[in-house]
Amino acid sequence: MKYSFTGASIPPGVNSVYIPFFADRSRSGLGDLSDRLNRILIDRFINQSKLQLASSEEDADAILDGFISTYSNRPFSIGGNEQTNQNQVQISVNASFIYTNNEDPEWDKSFSGSFTFDPTEDPITGEQNAADEALEQIANSMFNDAVSNW
Repeated sequence: MKYSFTGASIPPGVNSVYIPFFADRSRSGLGDLSDRLNRILIDRFINQSKLQLASSEEDADAILDGFISTYSNRPFSIGGNEQTNQNQVQISVNASFIYTNNEDPEWDKSFSGSFTFDPTEDPITGEQNAADEALEQIANSMFNDAVSNW
């Protein structure tokens, strides 16, 4: 029997998820990228399902683990005077999702997100916001892939 909470049905016996720190191996230069991804993932998995956040692998029924693999902030479109109109932040994360009572992960793959911004307005805030949007896309994809197996 499966039951559903906020659109996500969870297998019986799965009550908690452990989401360890996702290391930033991308050389992004953004010191808090891992923290931001972790907060977004916890928000997605805890606030949009009935799962509790476990403090260790031993206490968890499921584990979401991974690392930030690539980060780029590049010109996306060129205007008529050869000036960049938009930059695009693109982030890739390698992740796996496993139930602790299984040997094999439900999935182990790469997720990507991207978002464009205008670097002429406020390049620092623009890049930060674009990175957050890309991380949100990645977290949504991970959550959807996890719950699609429920």
